[in-house]
Amino acid sequence: MRAMRLNEFGPAENLRFEEVATPEPGPGEVRIAVAAAGVHLVDVMLRTGRVEGPFPEPELPTTLGREVAGTVDAVGAGVDPTLVGRRVVAHLGNRGGGYAEFAIVDDQALLPLPDDLAAEVAVAMVGTGRTAMGILEVAAIGADDVVLVTAAAGGLGTLLVQAAHRLGAVVIGAAGGPAKVEAVAKTGVDLAVDYNAADWADRVREGFGGRPVTVLLESVGGEIGRTGLDLVRRGGRVVTYGWSSGAAVADLDEVAAAAGVSVENPLGPRMMNRPGGIKALAEQALAAAAAGELTPAVTTFPLAEAAAAHTALSDRQTVGKVVLIP
Repeated sequence: MRAMRLNEFGPAENLRFEEVATPEPGPGEVRIAVAAAGVHLVDVMLRTGRVEGPFPEPELPTTLGREVAGTVDAVGAGVDPTLVGRRVVAHLGNRGGGYAEFAIVDDQALLPLPDDLAAEVAVAMVGTGRTAMGILEVAAIGADDVVLVTAAAGGLGTLLVQAAHRLGAVVIGAAGGPAKVEAVAKTGVDLAVDYNAADWADRVREGFGGRPVTVLLESVGGEIGRTGLDLVRRGGRVVTYGWSSGAAVADLDEVAAAAGVSVENPLGPRMMNRPGGIKALAEQALAAAAAGELTPAVTTFPLAEAAAAHTALSDRQTVGKVVLIP
C-alpha cells in the first residue's frame, strides 16, 4: 500500500510518499480501507519531535494520522466477520497510522458511518467534533450569553460558532485575516472580527448595544487571548483549549481571578474521565452532523500532498478541518 512516512523528525518535507507492506489486523483489530484521514496540530507536533503533554514520541519510521473513515476491509481473530464491508469511522489514538491507504484499529474504537454522511465530514467529527462537544459541555452556553470564539475559522471554531448560535446565544467570531473573517461571517455569527486589526476589541465592545462578552472560547493564546479575556465581564467564564499562537496567555489564572472571571480547561483528564467516556462525545458529534445540526468546514488535500497540508495548517492558511483523501 501507499503511505506518507516520516523517517526523520523535522519539517513538513520529511513526510514522504512510500510503498510499504499492507498491515494485517491482529486479534481484536480491524483493517480499514481509508477514504479520508484527518490532519491535526498534534500530528504537526509529533512530526517535529517536539512532543508535549500526553503524546508519546513516535518510534521512527512512522505513519502519522489519528482519525480515519472508510470501509472495513479485513478483521482479526475474535472480531465479528460481518463487519467487513461496513462504512466506519474511528479515532486511532496514539497508535496513529491514518496517513495511508489502509489503517489498523481496535474494533472497540469503531463507530458506524451513516450512508448519507461523507467520509471527510465523519473524520472531522470523530476527533475535532468530539472535542467541540466536550468544550460545549463545560461552557454551558445559554440564550442569555454573548459568546466570543477565537480561531473561529478553524475546525473547532466553526463548530463552536454553529453550536452557540443554535443555543440562542449572541455569537462573535474572531479570526486572523480578511479571508478567514469572510469565512467566519458565513457560519451564522452575529459579528465577525479580524483579531489582526488594532481595533478588533473596540468593535466587540461597541457591538450589541454594549452588551459584554459572558463566555470566551479561547484557543489562540498570547496577546490575542489576553485581549479576549479583557472583554469578558466580571462573573463570566473562559474555556481555554490550546494556544495556536505558540504561547499561552501569560499568568492566565492570576489575571482571570483579579477580573472575577472563571477559567476551565475541558481537555485532558476532565474529558477522558467524564461520565460516558470520550467515545460518547464522538457519537454525539456524529449524530449532530448526521442530523444537519452541525456542519464542519473541511479543507481537503490528496494523501500524496500531506506535507503541503501540514504547512498550510502550521501557517494557519486553512479554513476548518484539514483532511487527506487517498
